[in-house]
Amino acid sequence: MALNEMQQALCDSNKSDFSDLNALILNCTLKPSGTLSHTEGLLGVVKAIFEANAVKTEMLRPVDYDLPPGVDPDMRKHGFKHDDWPALCEKVMKANILVIGTPIWLGEESSVCRRVIERLYGESGKLNDKGQYVYYGRVGGCIVTGNEDGVKHCAMTVLYALQHLGYSIPPQADAGWIGAVGPGPSYCDEESGGPENDFTQRNTTFMTWNLMHLARLLADAGGFPTHGNQRSEWQAGCRFDHPNPDYR
Repeated sequence: MALNEMQQALCDSNKSDFSDLNALILNCTLKPSGTLSHTEGLLGVVKAIFEANAVKTEMLRPVDYDLPPGVDPDMRKHGFKHDDWPALCEKVMKANILVIGTPIWLGEESSVCRRVIERLYGESGKLNDKGQYVYYGRVGGCIVTGNEDGVKHCAMTVLYALQHLGYSIPPQADAGWIGAVGPGPSYCDEESGGPENDFTQRNTTFMTWNLMHLARLLADAGGFPTHGNQRSEWQAGCRFDHPNPDYR
C-alpha cells in the first residue's frame, strides 16, 4: 500500500524508535484470503505506516481460521472437534498493538468480528506477571469500511469491548470509510474516492500514530501502573487507599 505525500513525510521525519514493538491487524472480513477485501485496503494504510516505522506487523483474516463460538480459551473442551484460537491467541499475546478491522453489515460489525471479540473475552480472566488482567499494557484501535452508515456505531462497540477487556485506547483510535450510502463502489474499487479521501486518510493516520505513541509510552513505563488494579491483591483482602479491616 502506497502512502500519500503527507503520510510518507510523517514517517520520514519520525524520530521515535518503535522497532521493538509488535502489531497484529485482524481483518474481520467475511472473505477468505485470496479474494479482494475492501477492509484490507484501508488496513493496508495502517500496516504501511507501522512498517515504515519498523513496527513488526502481521495482518491476518480470522475467517481463515476455525474459530468455534464460545468464551473458553479452547472450545475443544466443549465438544468442538477443532479450534484454531489457541494458535491465533499466541499472536495476540505477542502484540503490543491490536487493530481490528471490520466491514459493516446491517449497521453492525461483521459476525467474524463478534466472534473474535468473544474469543478475546475468553482469555480476559488470565493475569499478567504483575497480577493485572492479561491485556493490560496493550493498545487497541479499529478500522471500519462499508457502503452503509454505521462507522461510529461499529467503532463504539469494538473499542468498548477492547477497553473493557483491558486494552488501553489512545485518542482518535478509530477510522473508517463508507462512501455514498447504498449500492456503489467500495474502498478499493476504481473511482471510489476512498484512497484519496482526506478525512479518511487523516483519521487513519492519526489513529496509527497514536497507537504507536501510546504503545511506546506503555513499553517504556514497563506496562500499566499496578496500584489499584491487581486482582490478586483485591482477592487477598486489600482495598486500595482504605485501611485493612480489623479482624479482632
